[in-house]
Amino acid sequence: MPAVELETLRDWLRFAVTRFTREGLAFGHGFDNAYDEAAYLLLHALALPLDRLDPFLDARLTTVERSEVAALMARRIDERVPAAYLTHEAWLGDFRFYVDDRVIIPRSFIAELLPDGFAPFVTEREAIGSVLDLCTGSGCLAVLLAHAFPSADIDAADISSDALAVAQRNVSEYGLADRINLIRSDLFDNLPGKSYDLIVSNPPYVTAAAMKTLPREYRHEPALALAGGDDGLDAVRTILAAAPRFLDPDGALVVEIGHGREAAEAAFPRMPFVWLETASAADSVFVLTREDLIRGR
Repeated sequence: MPAVELETLRDWLRFAVTRFTREGLAFGHGFDNAYDEAAYLLLHALALPLDRLDPFLDARLTTVERSEVAALMARRIDERVPAAYLTHEAWLGDFRFYVDDRVIIPRSFIAELLPDGFAPFVTEREAIGSVLDLCTGSGCLAVLLAHAFPSADIDAADISSDALAVAQRNVSEYGLADRINLIRSDLFDNLPGKSYDLIVSNPPYVTAAAMKTLPREYRHEPALALAGGDDGLDAVRTILAAAPRFLDPDGALVVEIGHGREAAEAAFPRMPFVWLETASAADSVFVLTREDLIRGR
């Protein structure tokens, strides 16, 4: 990488966008295009404010800075390491989370719904006293749930001890250790006797066929957190079957399944799914009441 020929931040930004495009990098871990990701990586590497690019475009990089930026760009281009793993941070809205390759990089349609508190299916946020975040991963949704439902105690469960270690860091950084209880559990297996007003889950849902064609960037993520079986519904089947035992009488279940609506409706033709629309998807998240779950069996 010709670091000596690139002097200003503008030079590096142009170069990075060109290389990212020519090399066919895959995006989707926080950014959806070469320009935004290149700008983010450069600003982060130089410890500059992430929302202020223009004032620094003509600033010249020092020799040390050029060397550091070149190494960072080389890892992104040659090794296809996702940007979030290079910087150890990911954002959901205004919330920053620590991440590394022990967890998938946070991205969730559910996060888009939380500012409204799942209205109108949840009418009184303050009435939600207990929440389960199933398959919590980095703990990002548990943290967002704690902010969305200020009266709730939250159990955040995951099968991976490594993921829970990352979640613990994020929970601690947000000062929520007194409200978020981290539990190692294969779905509901280690939650005997528990009951919740609300269960939220972003489980593994990538189909077996899709797993075989994932871009290199996505192969850096733990397969355990992605692979959902032949039709992507292995975890969803268990969740739908067991959830009524863990929901309060007026409780609700919210689950994200990516592009799995058609498969879900085919697998559960009697289940009265209600699909929640977000700014970027109309059929990736469903909600079911406890009564719906029982009726749809």
